Amino acid sequence: MEAATTATAAMVWLRKGLRVHDNPALDAARRGAGRLYPVFVLDPRYLRPDPAAASPGSARAGLARVRFLLESLTDLDARLRRLGSRLLLLRARDDVADAVCAALKDVSIRPSPPLSMQNLTGFFSSAVGYILTIASQWNIGKLCFESDTEPYALARDKKVTDFAMASGIEVFTPVSHTLFDPAEIINKNGGRPPLTYQSFISIAEEPPEPVMEEYSELPPVGDTGEYELLPVPTVEELGYGDISQEEIPPFRGGETEALRRMKESLQNKEWVAKFEKPKGDPSAFLKPATTVLSPYLKFGCLSSRYFYHCIQDVYRSARNYTKPPVSLTGQLLWRDFFYTVSFGTPNFDQMKGNKICKQYHRIYSPITFGKKYDPNGNYIRHFIPVLKDMPREYIYEPWTAPLSIQKKAKCIIGKDYPKPVVDHETASKECRKRMGEAYASGRLDAIPSKGKPSNLSQRKMSHGDQDASNSSIAKLLKRSRAE
Repeated sequence: MEAATTATAAMVWLRKGLRVHDNPALDAARRGAGRLYPVFVLDPRYLRPDPAAASPGSARAGLARVRFLLESLTDLDARLRRLGSRLLLLRARDDVADAVCAALKDVSIRPSPPLSMQNLTGFFSSAVGYILTIASQWNIGKLCFESDTEPYALARDKKVTDFAMASGIEVFTPVSHTLFDPAEIINKNGGRPPLTYQSFISIAEEPPEPVMEEYSELPPVGDTGEYELLPVPTVEELGYGDISQEEIPPFRGGETEALRRMKESLQNKEWVAKFEKPKGDPSAFLKPATTVLSPYLKFGCLSSRYFYHCIQDVYRSARNYTKPPVSLTGQLLWRDFFYTVSFGTPNFDQMKGNKICKQYHRIYSPITFGKKYDPNGNYIRHFIPVLKDMPREYIYEPWTAPLSIQKKAKCIIGKDYPKPVVDHETASKECRKRMGEAYASGRLDAIPSKGKPSNLSQRKMSHGDQDASNSSIAKLLKRSRAE
């Protein structure tokens, strides 16, 4: 669907693309708009506190992830304000789609009470402060938002799109969370997602160029009524209980930090050119072996296309550099490969009705895996100080150390440090045995979905293709191994 060039007012609905740079939805919304409404809706499905959770957070996100999101929203608001705009934060009573539709309907906002520990329940469950009426009409003529591929998002976005189009509002949903459009990749592959990395690469080719225009200003928000909208809440205001013992992660959310970290990583051109996974040390923590940009890509604080093309700039100045799948660009392509397969596979998020989730299973040993990459146990000594004086031959299995060694290390197993929950060797063998029995009996065979079609409506697969796929899967199952 093409974006219009003129509109009285436009809304850009922000979800994952929490950035100003390379944001096609924002770029399309601002063009020709007299007023621009950058909206983010706080989703109770994602943020509502879960009293049953093992640690503070919601049922779908831990405290660190929620904090990262809030920091990203605060940063985005600051960047928009520097361009003469601001982030309009709305809250959904239960359904985000309803909140967006309400705003599109020219309903308005009742004054929101200050957030406090006393009204947190109302923040997520009551209609108080919910979108009811807007004193000044927004007159939205164009709605722009980044395309999403997850099942929950697809249903939400369809509801909003249908409502907007029925109301005569133009809708533009560009792909920008990934390098490529998953639907296009699947269509090029005959309506099925490519199930190997190499086949994905051969189909994908080169990703589109990012939007490189830098803005000096954005259209003004205009009058939103007599009252201010919600400020970005703090973690404490979301009602997650006592968080005094929770550590604050060293990775702060937001586009500003994302761009800083990316620039810092790419300054070492030799490191970029020689990057080769999995040769990096996964136990490195003082100086991580990777860019640590994954959370910024996940929340859209950093554009994957912009990152990809910045890496290509480094490659152009290097005599030699690693290639996919082990290179830095190869890691971004792995990410797109995953998104494409998940988008084109019915029931990808579960075992039942999922044809590809049973290809193989691996059991990583917490002992041999650690010894391979960190034989001295530096990671353990840093994050579990009670084990810091344990000799290296016992650092991964302190319960095997003689009592005299435990006393010398001032760490008595069962007193200062817990005994093993299970015996790994015994438990892993039993796991493989039971999984094998389950597959053999057909208990984990794919069960047809009840009224849950593929994400891609055009996707078709013949019975012959399914049988061939199952045959390949059966062969791969035999390769199950402990590592």
